[in-house]
Amino acid sequence: METKPPLPPFTPETATQKVRMAEDAWNTRDPDRVVQVYTDDTRWRNRAEFPAGREQVRQFLQRKWARELDYRLIEELWAFTGERIAVRFAYEWHDDSGHWYRSYGNENWEFTAQGLMSRRFASINDLPIAQADRKFHWPLGRRPDDHPGLSELGL
Repeated sequence: METKPPLPPFTPETATQKVRMAEDAWNTRDPDRVVQVYTDDTRWRNRAEFPAGREQVRQFLQRKWARELDYRLIEELWAFTGERIAVRFAYEWHDDSGHWYRSYGNENWEFTAQGLMSRRFASINDLPIAQADRKFHWPLGRRPDDHPGLSELGL
């Protein structure tokens, strides 16, 4: 049976590790890689979309990253218990017209005993920003370990 450590029940260390692993995966902007951490029957709420199952999630992510260009995400652990983790996040991106945004939100995650995410509920708000107001300046891909997180950036 497929497992994705760390496994629940989470500790402060393993919950933090799980959050960073999710951030790293999403920063690849590779839908095929990202969907591998979700159950086959995963259920999501993302703004007004409700993808169900890996294939719908894959399609959702393909649309997302075709629209949200130069996407860079930072996630931070907010709370955890047992098999659930809550995170707050921000990501920066621009549209095909060059308009920049910082999207803020919260997510609630629920995991199976095998460490796969079975439910993901996201609430997200978009703030238009000037390119000069961007705070996420690492090369596309994984956020470097020495790049400030949300709390250090005052976000």
